[in-house]
Amino acid sequence: MGWIHRETRVNGVRLHLVEYGEGPLVVLLHGFPEFWYSWRHQIGALAEAGYRVIAPDMRGYNLSEKPKGLASYRMEALVGDVLGLIKDAGEESAVVVGHDWGGVVAWQVALRHPRVVEKLAILNAPHPVVFAKKLRTWEQFQKSLYILQFQSPFAERVIRRDGFALLDKLLQRDPVHKEAFTEEDRRLYCEALGQEGALTAGLNYYRAAARDLSSYWPKRQIVEAPTQVIWGEQDKYLGLSLLEGLEHWVRVLRVDRISDASHWVQCDAPERVNALLLEFLLGG
Repeated sequence: MGWIHRETRVNGVRLHLVEYGEGPLVVLLHGFPEFWYSWRHQIGALAEAGYRVIAPDMRGYNLSEKPKGLASYRMEALVGDVLGLIKDAGEESAVVVGHDWGGVVAWQVALRHPRVVEKLAILNAPHPVVFAKKLRTWEQFQKSLYILQFQSPFAERVIRRDGFALLDKLLQRDPVHKEAFTEEDRRLYCEALGQEGALTAGLNYYRAAARDLSSYWPKRQIVEAPTQVIWGEQDKYLGLSLLEGLEHWVRVLRVDRISDASHWVQCDAPERVNALLLEFLLGG
């Protein structure tokens, strides 16, 4: 049986997802400006290793519903979507894997609902406490200036200009390995972000966060689930300092650094990421 595309309604929102495989549940959460396709190299590898994989278009992205208003993109709603997906799959818990914004949400799911997360795997996304501290440094503040730019009402116009030329250029420029995103991959990314309302929805993740920072400061700050952090060291947006002191905030932590990979680590070094993920997941 091949990959299944289906829709489901959870937490009051309709989500499109790709599902493949049988076995323990793994939920793959993508970042900005991506969609389920961000995990194209991981879905098959995980399923073939004996897992049931679901990779949703997160709310607002690609073929998923795009609710209006910033309140629809607050952390409570994003976490609720993940809980809903796990319940919809007929499970009480799952392995949760997240990259970029998907990683931000994955951290929060693990912190707020520790019994739901069997294992946590994070790809280039900071723990909320560490990020809050490091954002005060000039190095990380400079890397994060784009977040301020995304608050502008003109951000959509800039990103959409010339058929998403900025996104196309970014996907060519950022990776260490230039084959990470083929011309067809880049076309699909631009097409997904070009779905009506998708760009504003993606930016609303950042805008909602900026207006309610307190919701990103969880009451529980230490992750109980066994956690793997895979980090592409050539990340232009998230500095290596975000790994410093991480062991204080995670009970059982494994950090795997990939020196020749960028922020888009699962596309830039897919075989290495797959091997590391499976080593962690199958390692007990």
